[in-house]
Amino acid sequence: MRKRSVTDLDLRGKRVFIRVDFNVPLRNGKVRDDTRIRAALPTIHHALNQGATIVLASHLGRPGGRPEPVLSLSPIAACLSALLEAPVTFCEDTIGSPAHAAITHAGPGGITLLENTRFHPEEEQNDSAFAGALATLGDIYINDAFGVAHRAHASTEGIVKHMPTAAVGLLMESELVNLNQVIESPERPFVAILGGAKVSDKISVIQNFIDRVDTLIIGGAMTYTFVKAYGGIVGNSLVEDNKINVVRNIQQYANSKGVRLALPRDHVVTDNPRGSDNHEILQIGDPEIGERVGVDIGPDTITDFGEIIKSARTVIWNGPMGVFEVEAFSEGTNAIARAVATVNGTTVISGGDSIAAVNKVRLTNQMTHVSTGGGASLQLLAGIELPGIAALPNL
Repeated sequence: MRKRSVTDLDLRGKRVFIRVDFNVPLRNGKVRDDTRIRAALPTIHHALNQGATIVLASHLGRPGGRPEPVLSLSPIAACLSALLEAPVTFCEDTIGSPAHAAITHAGPGGITLLENTRFHPEEEQNDSAFAGALATLGDIYINDAFGVAHRAHASTEGIVKHMPTAAVGLLMESELVNLNQVIESPERPFVAILGGAKVSDKISVIQNFIDRVDTLIIGGAMTYTFVKAYGGIVGNSLVEDNKINVVRNIQQYANSKGVRLALPRDHVVTDNPRGSDNHEILQIGDPEIGERVGVDIGPDTITDFGEIIKSARTVIWNGPMGVFEVEAFSEGTNAIARAVATVNGTTVISGGDSIAAVNKVRLTNQMTHVSTGGGASLQLLAGIELPGIAALPNL
């Protein structure tokens, strides 16, 4: 069911409290990547054009419930002001008289950015009193922070109980439309690509995909738990021994559903995952791996996976094929990005590493949808209810 959107509301003369996701990387007190800030601009512009006064709230990093100067949102206020070409008042606290004073100072139609919500322990505790204090700062609540929609925090879930009028922002609405569409009515063949380090991080996603996709491609370090489950030699590659039976059950379940579970057949191995000329290509399971570690898919696997992807009409990709941040071990992940870009259909990229890979090869604009939420998108794709979305009213 469609959630109420910011476009369904009359914002004229209202103070609109927008929960955004400004959890961006900083370097030397400046924003290093403003992608998430830019993603929030359509909702902010919409509210301003409707004659609203804007109050923005976000977390940044994991300060542990106490002020950490290096995690202040102050640099983000300066970046946002430049992007909007308008003044942004920064408040050095999140609630109370400082927040009310900052909003008053910004004036009607002004923009106020509150300090890091996680400087208060009550934020992650979803404390009702803290949520109520946040609610006094606005007349209308808009959640546009898809990246934390899977968190039941005071500024994402608790605040809705204290504000009679709430809705999703334009970014959140776009995420829900695109992700739900590929899950509920995908064109076929439907291919999901899952990479990354641990099977345990994606068990529910894998199981949910088996009920929906035609082919499930497994890459990254979690490959080796599958390989070991069937007696393959993995050297010192990462294996979750406590998930061996789980992956055997996954394979059996895939077989029972007629879903192809595609695993690598060759890989790049090395004794130095941080980068080394001392690496070679071996077939998966080859005992020549010795004590070395698998760090990328090999050329045969790139070909195999590429053929599967290029024949698809719907593709979801979450997670790299190896240690892609090391240039020597990035070819597999880069090749997957290029293959997904050629798909004649719908392509959805989720997760920071996959997005970084797509950006690196400059193919972002060739994807149908690039999700801003890694953990949130995984849970949504796994069919798990997201507290920050469930709390908001349906249309």
